[in-house]
Amino acid sequence: MKKVLTRLLVLAQPEPEQKIQTRVIWGDTARPNSWPCVSFRSLPQASLQVQNGLSYKHVCGGVLIKKQWVLTAALLFVVLSVNVSQVALGDHDLRKNEGREQILKVKRTYIHPNWDKNQGSDVALILLSTEATLNSYVNLATLPPSDQMPSAKWTCYITGWGSTETGGPLSDVLKQASLPIVEIPSCRSTYWPLDSSIKDNMICAGGRTSSGCNGDTGGPLNCLVGTNYVVHGLTSFWDPAGCSKKPTVFTRVSAFIPWVQCVSRYTLVNNNS
Repeated sequence: MKKVLTRLLVLAQPEPEQKIQTRVIWGDTARPNSWPCVSFRSLPQASLQVQNGLSYKHVCGGVLIKKQWVLTAALLFVVLSVNVSQVALGDHDLRKNEGREQILKVKRTYIHPNWDKNQGSDVALILLSTEATLNSYVNLATLPPSDQMPSAKWTCYITGWGSTETGGPLSDVLKQASLPIVEIPSCRSTYWPLDSSIKDNMICAGGRTSSGCNGDTGGPLNCLVGTNYVVHGLTSFWDPAGCSKKPTVFTRVSAFIPWVQCVSRYTLVNNNS
């Protein structure tokens, strides 16, 4: 286990950074603090924020998987150079202080050791400075079993704060959009000649009308499996020629369950570092 952790890329407490857009194309407003709707559980979604003068600005998404851990994408930190300084939980309308939000500072960020822009493994973990309090507005995400493959029969939603059309203004309220699963071979054919960028540890979903776009990176793809919504994907990338023209590509969370468990367990046991 120590050998694995020595390969982790660790980022220290961040500094203020530039603004980056986040979007859900053609999305609808999510029901406040009750997503997923079917089970009416509180929301595991996190707003990753950077300091902007004296205030903080939402830049990207993530999900709370343990009281002190947020799962997101590595691309945020490695390619976009986003220095996330705090995480907001239990939020719905970013314009308002609704009295249910929990704002927690970032202590450290862990990048998957195999991350590569051409090879995938677009996943990262954020260690929060303190534990979140679970309540009616903040809950933990349900993660899939290791290596569970997606099904085209699932109903899946992307959620996030962003514009509802390409080039439009950001949304202040949480949005959701239904994205059907697209089989990997079909997804690769739509991305030709960039088909080699679609790896087996990814999921494709949506396209044509609804999709993720700039800055939605790290946010969840929530899929209804049985009677529960499970976070099966983390938004990774999309067609550079236009967000909704091709399926959105997500990191397949089930491919990284052992790494997530290893990092989150080992780090807290060893001096809570």
